[in-house]
Amino acid sequence: MTPGADIQTAMAIAKSGAIRAPQQTSDPVVAKKTAQEFEGVFLSQFLGEMFDGISTDGPFGGGQGEQMFRSLMLDEYGKQIAAQGGIGLANAVTRELLKTQETVQ
Repeated sequence: MTPGADIQTAMAIAKSGAIRAPQQTSDPVVAKKTAQEFEGVFLSQFLGEMFDGISTDGPFGGGQGEQMFRSLMLDEYGKQIAAQGGIGLANAVTRELLKTQETVQ
């Protein structure tokens, strides 16, 4: 799959979903959960770049099925890494979310 096709697919998925307006919160639990989800997505993308160069040849490897499974696996890896403390991105994002929303009100 070419990078242009990946972008087109992502755009189609984004357009098909309901658009939600950002919501303010001063609740640290909600901000932490949102920041952790963001870190999970970031880590999934990061891991995806690392796995791009790995060959999927072999008697049971390759094809569309493996591409799909790999993306799902990397999504879960990202979520689990973020849930276990991640790389510290969620803490920084949480602080910035709360600081920004305190000044906006």
